[in-house]
Amino acid sequence: MYEDAVIEATDENWDELIANEEKPMVVMFYLPACAYCKEIEPYFMEYSREFSDSATFVKMNGLLSGRTAMRYGVKSTPTFKFFCRGKPIKEEVGMIYPSILRKSIEELLRHGDECVLHTTPLPDEISPYE
Repeated sequence: MYEDAVIEATDENWDELIANEEKPMVVMFYLPACAYCKEIEPYFMEYSREFSDSATFVKMNGLLSGRTAMRYGVKSTPTFKFFCRGKPIKEEVGMIYPSILRKSIEELLRHGDECVLHTTPLPDEISPYE
């Protein structure tokens, strides 16, 4: 398996990674014991190889990246967040069909920059407790 097509990020390296990445990003938030994560992961890995020239693929273990997961409102796994120019523009949550994940990646690559220009940025951290 070509796991080197996917970056494993953590709370410690996330800010630097997102700040320096020029390509659109597809981020999979997962938990090691999540059965749905394990089911969709082979497709995520396949798409990371297929679209590696156009997008950066990142995995984040929710146990090791709780601060980042909370920052982006991740409440269940798997959650796929799609970023363009460092801004989250779309998400897919739960056990989705691989074809839906693929379509979301293709849409990100086709329309991501345009979407960022027409999106109102949200604060980095959203919490009902603040």
